[in-house]
Amino acid sequence: MKPNLINMVPSIEGEELVYLQMLTKELSDENLVNFIAVYNGKRRKSDQVLLGCVLGFVCVGGIQRFMVGQNGMGILYLFTGGLCLIGTIVDTINHKKLAFEYNQQMARESMAMVHAYQ
Repeated sequence: MKPNLINMVPSIEGEELVYLQMLTKELSDENLVNFIAVYNGKRRKSDQVLLGCVLGFVCVGGIQRFMVGQNGMGILYLFTGGLCLIGTIVDTINHKKLAFEYNQQMARESMAMVHAYQ
């Protein structure tokens, strides 16, 4: 029986679940378990990105961008106060999209790692 992604990836959301199911449909059970182990270590929950956005309001702008691997934008936000808080507000509204795009990239990298070890 194929392992259930919902049980293996904590706090997975609908769009991410569909993407992972599509990405992993051809994997064997053993490779799927290996993929999930690598992916869980790399992924970001949307709540973590939201927390980074909130910290951008009260502390240092751009934390959320560093969290999702966008270091150039993170530095820009850092030096411009989150682009005068407008960028931070936009990121707060779009935190799920930021997390999903980052998780897609991490899923592709994790898949490449699993295929490399076959």
